[in-house]
Amino acid sequence: MASVDVTIRGAGIFGLSVAWACLLRGARVRVVDPLGPGAGASGGIVGALAPHVPENWNEKKAFQLDSLLMADAFWAGVEARTGVSAGYARTGRLQPVTDEKGLSLAQARSEGADALWRGTAIWEVVEASGIKDVWVPETPTGYLVRDTLSARMFPRRACAALATALLAQGAEIVTAADDAGAVIWAAGWQGLRALSADLGRPVGDGVKGQAVLLQFEARSAPQLFVDGLHIVPHADGTVAIGSTSEREFEAADTVDMRCDDLIARAQAAVPALAGARVLERWAGVRPRARSRAPLLGAWPGRPGHYVANGGFKIGFGMAPKVGEVMANLVLEGHDEVPEGFGFDARR
Repeated sequence: MASVDVTIRGAGIFGLSVAWACLLRGARVRVVDPLGPGAGASGGIVGALAPHVPENWNEKKAFQLDSLLMADAFWAGVEARTGVSAGYARTGRLQPVTDEKGLSLAQARSEGADALWRGTAIWEVVEASGIKDVWVPETPTGYLVRDTLSARMFPRRACAALATALLAQGAEIVTAADDAGAVIWAAGWQGLRALSADLGRPVGDGVKGQAVLLQFEARSAPQLFVDGLHIVPHADGTVAIGSTSEREFEAADTVDMRCDDLIARAQAAVPALAGARVLERWAGVRPRARSRAPLLGAWPGRPGHYVANGGFKIGFGMAPKVGEVMANLVLEGHDEVPEGFGFDARR
């Protein structure tokens, strides 16, 4: 590439999505990552694109809603240019209702979804006996929360699909290069540590997560969220279970007995998973900004440099909107970053 308009440092989901959005605007894009696309936390296996609860509405929840609604067209566009699938599908989600208090809360949230989701999706309370999917989670009350906004994709394959699309459209993906043009830092948890050191205050760090991939055919079933556990059926006949949240860790990519606990909890929630073959145990460190909202915007004190980081557990769901907002900021000077996503003193 003779010249570059945008250099993106980091080939995780934020870096690749921002690169894609910039490329579609006509920018000449180079992505730099010493380990290649999806080598960090974005190369994981869970892929639960699930919304926040429809209550106590704020800019983070509104941003996420917009992004989840963009996802259908975003991933279809990537696949259309390459034939490489991210395994995306908006298959919905089921959650057990554990007690009468939870039932009242779920019913109130159903009314909230009607207003806040603007008729784009459903959050409703249903009887478990009426669900005819491949599986139904155990529920003490006999009721479930069902939403039609949740989607799934396979993170590792999503990164591969984006990387393939970028290369097919003329972008560069390299392991080393000098900065050129505007520079966008999407360098994961280690990038957050570097940013904290530069600013002289903590803005985020890494949280390790472990997950498990099982051989189990449920590709048309909704994902489940049971007692903090994501159970996600993928299009290839596997089911992902995750994840742990470990603030303290010694090694970023090692797995341990916590994976056994994930399997046991999943089997308790869905007895049909008992005996399913374990295909993979995975671990990685996810970048978490202090506020738990993505950290987006111009790098303070470093002209021409920008940050797109801190996706944590919702990075893939946020990615289409993050790409759009960062492309608007870097290429057109339009700052649409929500106030809570910026570099204020609270971060």
